[in-house]
Amino acid sequence: MCAICGCDDHHEHDHHEHVHADGTRHAHAHPHGHEHGHGHADHRHVELEARVLAKNDALAQVNESWLAARRIVALNLMGAPGSGKTSLLERTARHFGEGRLGVIEGDQATTNDAERVRAAGAPVVQVNTGTGCHLDAGMVERALRELAPPPHSLVVIENVGNLVCPALFRLGEHRRVVVLSVAEGDDKPLKYPHMFRAADLVVLNKVDLLPYVDFDVARATRNARTVNPEVAVLQVSARTGEGLAAWTAWLDEKLESLGHRDEGRLQRPGHAAGIER
Repeated sequence: MCAICGCDDHHEHDHHEHVHADGTRHAHAHPHGHEHGHGHADHRHVELEARVLAKNDALAQVNESWLAARRIVALNLMGAPGSGKTSLLERTARHFGEGRLGVIEGDQATTNDAERVRAAGAPVVQVNTGTGCHLDAGMVERALRELAPPPHSLVVIENVGNLVCPALFRLGEHRRVVVLSVAEGDDKPLKYPHMFRAADLVVLNKVDLLPYVDFDVARATRNARTVNPEVAVLQVSARTGEGLAAWTAWLDEKLESLGHRDEGRLQRPGHAAGIER
């Protein structure tokens, strides 16, 4: 089980992957055993959580350095199932065109979302996590090796639909984006504060539905900035295209500013050799 949330991912497991003929990676784990005794189990859970996160952070630094050496900008795209992450990615793929955008698609099962993004013009590596509720840095390291994005490009990592665990696991990304649809409720930043505290940008999606749902944009923005005063907020409709110019401008700015920073300042000694082409 995952040491953080209980999903079948990390907790005292050997982690294995199968790569299918279509390129889909299916991750699963084999348990070593069970813990007996609640007191010992609780203490052990805290220690295990710390070890899991420390190991993940070390791998995330490997990814960050690998990306920095190639001036590749990576975004971690997070949000609940149905928030519209994939629809936003389809629009994004059409904007950037072939060669400028690569996608790592995380989901528990199926290649449905990867096929949609691929049809929109972006190369995609699918990672299926089985019962795992988030991507981790090791999964992303292997996916980056397979995706092989060109220098000065953008990689978007669409995380598994979940408003809890994806925020805890850094992947080596430069920025984190949370997609919140107006159908979900304007109180979500307060109910899931860690997710919104970790975000650099909140994309309020499906604004074409505002006349039909009980969602207050001003209140949602205020709630997001209550937990994260510095977070930026954009309003878009991936279905109609409303607001997408501001989204693509934000991405273009990140490609310009992050993708052309001094390589020496980004590089972390000792962490550059984790991913090989």
